[in-house]
Amino acid sequence: MRGANGLHHITAIAGPPQANLDFYAGVLGMRLVKRSVNQDDPGTYHLFYADAEGHPGSDLTFFPWVQMAPPRPGYGLAMEVDLEVPGESLGYWADRLRRYGAQIGPPETRFGHRVLALVDPHGLHVALVEAPAGRPFAPWAGSTVPAARQIRGLFGAQVWERDGLPTAEFLTTVLGFQSLATESGWTRYGFHGSPGVIDVRNAPEARRGGWGVGSVHHLAWRVDDEAHQHELRARVEAAGAHPTPVIDRFWSVYFREPGGVLFELATDGPGFAVDEDAAHLGETLVLAPWLEAQRAAIEQALPPLAFSAPAHARPG
Repeated sequence: MRGANGLHHITAIAGPPQANLDFYAGVLGMRLVKRSVNQDDPGTYHLFYADAEGHPGSDLTFFPWVQMAPPRPGYGLAMEVDLEVPGESLGYWADRLRRYGAQIGPPETRFGHRVLALVDPHGLHVALVEAPAGRPFAPWAGSTVPAARQIRGLFGAQVWERDGLPTAEFLTTVLGFQSLATESGWTRYGFHGSPGVIDVRNAPEARRGGWGVGSVHHLAWRVDDEAHQHELRARVEAAGAHPTPVIDRFWSVYFREPGGVLFELATDGPGFAVDEDAAHLGETLVLAPWLEAQRAAIEQALPPLAFSAPAHARPG
């Protein structure tokens, strides 16, 4: 059985897009590798942050739905995004985030990794996780963060479930995850040799969670190509998860796992440089071919967006 290959990307919901850009590119130093729109709501940006080349598994994306209310924390929702940073770098990051005025927690240890939890300007819970080098990573020369401290990509996500057993069975028998460890009420699932874990907590005492500004929208898992995607989609459908047809967004399939968290299967290709120069990723608005006829109206509806790193977010 071919399972998924780890995390491909995570998409979250943000508030005003300029503040989102200032934080993720200006303060966290990630590269804006694609500036596009939500294809179901073309008046809303879809912003993509990653390493310099946009390797699969390095990509955190946002829909800035400013009009949405805050989320309703609860089960059936991803509650935290975890980003990988180099070992011995949490001191640097704590100092940098304090200078920015970000809300951070004390350093902690989870499953043997040192972790620094924080909250972004729009309420999204994020954690920086120290991990050994080894994943594909391209440092960005234009980052506000020195190459030796830069975020390498996605480490994983935390989800709450009303009952974690159906989710555990689905992850391991349908998508090919392995149960890696259990600690303090959390069970970690992942893939040996591939970045990207999901930590699951049973939260029967909570209410059902709901999306809002500052919540995770979906978790996307890597597949090799279209054939691999169809193979996994068939298993997802056989398990009763009601996947969408393959959607022409560089070949994506969406479905909810048994506990309600929205998942996606996304192919590794074609990559961010398929429709713009690799040296100038994220500098212009990229639209799907079927939206090009609406470009003038879309550009007029979108707020202006410019990179301007805060003075206290400069390198060092």
